[in-house]
Amino acid sequence: MGLYKNNTELSRRGGRKLSRFSNNGLLFWVFSLAVLCFISFAVFGLGMHFHGKLERGMLPWRELQEDYIGHDVPDRPTKKPRRQRFFPCEVAFRDSIDFLIEPKDFLNFTQFSLGYMGTEKEASHIDAHEPKFGGHQTLEEREQSFFAVNQTIRCGFVRGAEGFPSTGFDLKEEDKRYMSTCRVVVSSCIFGNSDFLRRPTSKLISEYSKKNVCFVMFVDEETLSTLSTEGSTPDDGGFVGLWKLVVVKNLPYTDMRKTGKVPKFLTHRLFPSSRYSIWLDSKLRLTTDPLLIIDHFLWQTGSEYAISNHYTRHCVWEEVLQNKRLNKYNHTAIDEQFSFYQSDGLTKFDPSDPNLPLPSYVPEGSFIVRAHTPMSNLFSCLWFNEVDRFTSRDQLSFTYTFLKLKRMNPDKPFHLNMFKDCERRSLVKLFHHREPSSPPPPRIS
Repeated sequence: MGLYKNNTELSRRGGRKLSRFSNNGLLFWVFSLAVLCFISFAVFGLGMHFHGKLERGMLPWRELQEDYIGHDVPDRPTKKPRRQRFFPCEVAFRDSIDFLIEPKDFLNFTQFSLGYMGTEKEASHIDAHEPKFGGHQTLEEREQSFFAVNQTIRCGFVRGAEGFPSTGFDLKEEDKRYMSTCRVVVSSCIFGNSDFLRRPTSKLISEYSKKNVCFVMFVDEETLSTLSTEGSTPDDGGFVGLWKLVVVKNLPYTDMRKTGKVPKFLTHRLFPSSRYSIWLDSKLRLTTDPLLIIDHFLWQTGSEYAISNHYTRHCVWEEVLQNKRLNKYNHTAIDEQFSFYQSDGLTKFDPSDPNLPLPSYVPEGSFIVRAHTPMSNLFSCLWFNEVDRFTSRDQLSFTYTFLKLKRMNPDKPFHLNMFKDCERRSLVKLFHHREPSSPPPPRIS
């Protein structure tokens, strides 16, 4: 009897263990089967999606990148890459400016007479539109303006008929008189309180250049007020160190970047007697004598225009994608501009092509050296007109403007020197732009 009870108890215990084991095993196999199904779906399901027939309008990511023609490309969450660092390289400047001599007949490049439209030419333009700084250029006028011939073109500072207010970029008469005396110019601008004042490194600028080169910084009234609170108050002559601050009233564009293209491209209009000019963005501090720069990049190379290539990008297609990824400008406006350029013959940069007219199709536009020749002035006007018509992202319009000018004037060369970005970095010290929310630095006593 006792043995029977013991056997019965053992049987019950064994049953409970078996039941527990069966339940655990069942859960294990169900879970394993679910994992295998999920893996199979992930591998074979996605493979079928991409290797099977694609729905209309759908393209894989790689094909979207390769066949991009101006449409938005969705961002992909990726690990933030480590920022690449760039360094200056040695530039073989002359030892000093003491023996610099402008080459004989240096400015004897392509010759033609270039005039500038001061008011709208046709009344129909004025009746149909409010006056604008760049004028209302028709597509036919735009096409004709690319010919290097005696002509009058729109190049900013276009006013409406009598009775209309100024279209902007108004200067004091005393500043205009000063600027009309300048033969060699270094210029920059700060609009919308976007930067600090970076003074040229005085000890690296020769006494001759300090006396004979005009250093002009264009500012608006808001920026002038902020700079004064930071200790950069102009003296009685309007100078802060080497910079002469010229105040611009009635800014022509609400987009401060587009307003900044006026002094950047239209130096020859603002300084009508100038022979040479150097433009640098306000994020740069000049650390090289201007005459050494002109000698090295223009005189020694026989060039009338010099600008550096971009440090990473060389194709306009890449530049368009980057502008849209970073939301630098309205995507629709970028698409319209880019589509227009493609329809007029703009092609991708091909580094294997031995006949490329430029070493890169994307410039680093923060530093420009110019001789004010007719061809150089025409190119500057044409480039400005593209910015006025389309977007303020001037790197998108540089190569198109250059190639179209070259194509429409095959017997009239434009001597443009595109130098290395590392050389640009040896001429200046680079800073970050002022952060909009950052407090001003302590006042300098």
